[in-house]
Amino acid sequence: MQIIKYTMLFLIFILSALIGKFISQQYLYRLKELEEIKNALNIFKSKIKFTYEPIPEIFEEISKNASRNISNLFIQAKEKMKFETAAIAWEEVTDGYVGNLNQEDKQAIKTLSKLLRDNRCRRTIKSDRSNRKFFR
Repeated sequence: MQIIKYTMLFLIFILSALIGKFISQQYLYRLKELEEIKNALNIFKSKIKFTYEPIPEIFEEISKNASRNISNLFIQAKEKMKFETAAIAWEEVTDGYVGNLNQEDKQAIKTLSKLLRDNRCRRTIKSDRSNRKFFR
């Protein structure tokens, strides 16, 4: 009887350790994905600021350098931009994202769509300003 008792305790210990390891891996993957998204958005910001490349081209370049999950996010957004605006495409792709991010993370990433809406307006304002300087 003691052998069965100790084997059951040992199995419970092993199973709880495995469950804890599994849960901790999810947090590690989430952290890695958030860091990759942060790097991708920094690349996006610098490309928009200095090169004035179109958003789909920037998303394609980011998808080549990112991991599989993040790459799929940017590829899907690029594909949806063929039919919709960048802001709407980004929101839809972020909603349907299947990864290690929780709902709060998705909401924070969705805020990029607001910047994508305003980006076109800012670009035209900047180009108008530079044209004014050129003609003076």
